[in-house]
Amino acid sequence: MHMTRPGPIGKPTACLVLADGSIFYGRGFGATGTTVAELCFNTAMTGYQEIMTDPSYAGQIVTFTFPHVGNVGVNDEDDETAEPVAAGMVVKWDPTEPSNWRAAGDLPDWLARRGRIAIGGIDTRRLTRLIRLQGVPHVALQHNPDGEFDVEDLLQKARSFKGLVGADLAREVTCAQSYRWNEMRWSWPEGHRPREGEGRRVVAIDYGAKRNILRCLASSGCDVTVLPATATAEDVLAHEPEGLFLSNGPGDPAATGEYAVPMIRSILDKSAMPVFGICLGHQMLALALGARTVKMNHGHHGANHPVKDLETGKVEITSMNHGFTVDSQTLPQGVMETHVSLFDGSNCGIRMRDRPVFSVQYHPEASPGPQDSTYLFERFVAAM
Repeated sequence: MHMTRPGPIGKPTACLVLADGSIFYGRGFGATGTTVAELCFNTAMTGYQEIMTDPSYAGQIVTFTFPHVGNVGVNDEDDETAEPVAAGMVVKWDPTEPSNWRAAGDLPDWLARRGRIAIGGIDTRRLTRLIRLQGVPHVALQHNPDGEFDVEDLLQKARSFKGLVGADLAREVTCAQSYRWNEMRWSWPEGHRPREGEGRRVVAIDYGAKRNILRCLASSGCDVTVLPATATAEDVLAHEPEGLFLSNGPGDPAATGEYAVPMIRSILDKSAMPVFGICLGHQMLALALGARTVKMNHGHHGANHPVKDLETGKVEITSMNHGFTVDSQTLPQGVMETHVSLFDGSNCGIRMRDRPVFSVQYHPEASPGPQDSTYLFERFVAAM
């Protein structure tokens, strides 16, 4: 068992316990209490608010490898969904006072109001190495201003966490009912404007959709109707869409696939419409076409991941957030691999050879991150 303690700034007020017995003491901020989750790390230098509100982080605590977290504050425009979904956050330095013209509040207050626990003063480089070497650990994180911790109890909580394999988390973060979306991407100086006029009719399946994906569809000229994750093929076709979009989301693709895969297969059988998937949507499409998914050692979480387009030879710098991947060795005849990660060669994109049905593992809408891949939304609209 090994421990790291905070520097000379008094008694620790938060404790992070890993299932292997490792203990990290630090300074708590945000909400008080205890949370149990899987621990991943994210290498993005910006966008902590978008990351914390990304539904794909359900069941996960995020370690931020970039030390300056909190310095731009928070604001309502940067939420990717109504409430934070990530279970908690781990940072190296305590958040500083916000210094940004868009800040409407500070990070610790925002986390406290929304019931999310955070710990600062942690050796995040060491924690990141541990995750890379051993794979994503199950952890318990406690914030107690009194500084009293029952480490044995926290260790038991971490060890009894079921993990994300076999977990259908899309059901927990999807919308309760269908709705229309017309807000476009943020632009200076007016912010988010509504899309006007006729557009291509697109049904978006919400497995945990980020708002910026829906904004990118609207900005590309789509009239978007969002349906819950459990929507049937009949539900989709009732809207007479010209295209089907499959969103990002959390959890084990195989578990969500139990109800998502039959729907996608039915759409592919009954209709020739274009289909576009991102992240979990990419994995759902791959499963529907006959491939398999596997859990990764520590996943890909960051805004600087190089991906090669095998058809053009071009390299895109992309935003990623996934802990499972499509096993490219299991892709069937008629389905080709289109993109691969230059970090580890894992699959990052597929398409059907004879139909406008394609998907990518990474996040072309970025938010946060580079915008090298927004052409994919235009490709989807062009196919319609």
